[in-house]
Amino acid sequence: MYRDVLNRTIAALFLVTLALPSQAMWIRSQEAIMGTRIQVELWHSDEVSGRTAASAVMEEMHRLDRLMSSYRSDSELSQVNLNAGRGPVTVSAELLTLIARALEFSDVTDGAFDITYASVGHMYDFRQKVKPDEQTLLRALPAVDYHHVQVDDENRTVRFIHPKVRIDLGGIAKGYAAERSVEILRRQGIEHALVSAGGDTRILGDRRGRSWNVGVRDPRQEGRVIAMLPLADEAISTSGDYERYFEEDGTRYHHIIKPTTGKPAGSVRSVTVIGPDATSTDALSTSLFVLGVSKGLTLVDSLPEYEAVFVDHDGDLSYSDGFARLP
Repeated sequence: MYRDVLNRTIAALFLVTLALPSQAMWIRSQEAIMGTRIQVELWHSDEVSGRTAASAVMEEMHRLDRLMSSYRSDSELSQVNLNAGRGPVTVSAELLTLIARALEFSDVTDGAFDITYASVGHMYDFRQKVKPDEQTLLRALPAVDYHHVQVDDENRTVRFIHPKVRIDLGGIAKGYAAERSVEILRRQGIEHALVSAGGDTRILGDRRGRSWNVGVRDPRQEGRVIAMLPLADEAISTSGDYERYFEEDGTRYHHIIKPTTGKPAGSVRSVTVIGPDATSTDALSTSLFVLGVSKGLTLVDSLPEYEAVFVDHDGDLSYSDGFARLP
């Protein structure tokens, strides 16, 4: 009889344990996707649901990598690069929309943002320290012009009017992925989260009553922060010459290509942009890097929802006009 009572007690305790909710906590996850480190940090009242939400973000990142990676031969973007120089290529509505948005940024920045930079950009190999010579650049440079990309919304096609054009969405896709990920979390009822894709971060809400403190790294000293920005419910993107580069004969060759020259832009070390949308901050940080401090400040000061901090070639900092009003 004693054993029966004990067994019933154990069974009752087991059922109570199953009925208890998981512990509320911060959930953290990271993976290597899209050629960078993807990080998710979110708060959820239920641990299991929180981890499910974090997994959903990673699944979305993998999906977008399969769609937009220029390094995967099976991606939709790679199929566009392979075929659009020969005629219109039918693409998904999502890819068409992002390409169209990239072209809008090309117009706004007077060509400083140009996804056709890849027509020469693919000739650089920063791991192997390979760069094109002057004659090769001169022959390839006519393909770099965003006007060569024709988007047909009605037929949902993309066409290149120059046969040597290649496009790369690396200057906008990670921001778009971060923005998409936050939309997924928001739909699941999450109110406090951070999603980071390399230099692009999207923040959802605050850090449970406190700001998220996001550091701007020193472009020349890894691990050193030169500015700390308290943010809530905003996006922040940094483009820097330290992400993929090599040095040769005192010159730094990096992945942010100036469309008019086909060579790495050289007047700044990094640009950080904050604003309400990660797709835009990603594209703008690349654009302002190419434009340099003076023209870049003029552009960002014309965009009331966006602010920027520049680290110039000498390591000096410059801020957009509205930066003083930030919390």
